[in-house]
Amino acid sequence: MQLAEFFSSQPNRLWTLAKQLGVNHAVGGLPWEEKHEKPWDLMPLIRMKQRYADAGLTLSVIESMPPSNEIKLGTAGRDQEIEVFEQFITNMGAAGIPVLCYNFMAQFNWFRTSTTTRTRGGALVSSYDHSLMKDAPLTDAGLVSEELLWENLQYFMERIVPAAEKAGVRLALHPDDPPITPIRGISRILTSAAALQRAIDLVPSEYNGITLCQGTLATAGEDIPSVIRSFSKQNKMFFVHFRDVLGTPEKFEETFHDDGKTDMLQAMRTYYDVGFNGPARPDHVPTMEGEDNANPGYELLGRLYGIGYIRGLMEAASSDKAVKVIAGSLSI
Repeated sequence: MQLAEFFSSQPNRLWTLAKQLGVNHAVGGLPWEEKHEKPWDLMPLIRMKQRYADAGLTLSVIESMPPSNEIKLGTAGRDQEIEVFEQFITNMGAAGIPVLCYNFMAQFNWFRTSTTTRTRGGALVSSYDHSLMKDAPLTDAGLVSEELLWENLQYFMERIVPAAEKAGVRLALHPDDPPITPIRGISRILTSAAALQRAIDLVPSEYNGITLCQGTLATAGEDIPSVIRSFSKQNKMFFVHFRDVLGTPEKFEETFHDDGKTDMLQAMRTYYDVGFNGPARPDHVPTMEGEDNANPGYELLGRLYGIGYIRGLMEAASSDKAVKVIAGSLSI
């Protein structure tokens, strides 16, 4: 497993601290600060990749995308957005950036009803309570059906997957978060492992796979080791979000990595058992004492805790696998 972290596109304190903790892989967004060029153009991507490289970090994933809401809704400008998306993927391939984490959540991305829920020791986490949405008005998109979203996803994939194959870029589709439908009249279709499977089967390709977001799928009630084995067997697991939750799709909260519903050591052992060697990063961490919660889920101290916790699990799982290998050799 390649331990990674999500970094800003310009150096900051986290770049240095993560390197000190043994992180060698970067997950980046788009370099929006390069005002004279579009962030999905080739040269901004190359320069961002080189900034990471100069700091000792390999840019392994871009976890961002050009504007895509018209693609998802199937409205008038979707073909123009797809053309931009195709160029973006082409430029990622030319820059040598191997994985794109993207989503198909229309109107709004990951969604929470609170970012100030208190957890262990008073740390702050995000949470979701679907009952608070029952009287929420529709968005300006009105009612968006699941059938329409599935049609639009297939239309998109039929254009994008060939571009990814040509560019050598793996498409890692992220599940919908929260995994519940609808929210404010907007359906969510990628709410389970079965839905992710259906999605990548729309246009079969070795470049069409998933981001295994443990937190979202655990919220959906999935057995995480089983999901890992299923997608690994198909070589469709390109990227991992290693996090956990408590609760159900109707009402849940984020947790510290060691304080949720998932047996995280068992999950890590499963990644090692199946031989997963892709990037994985901590995600949606608590905001801790002394932090202002200006960036909920992504403040510094919780991320450092998550990195250390994951490194410990990696060492334990690696040792376990080595013992199994030795035991297997001795039994032959």
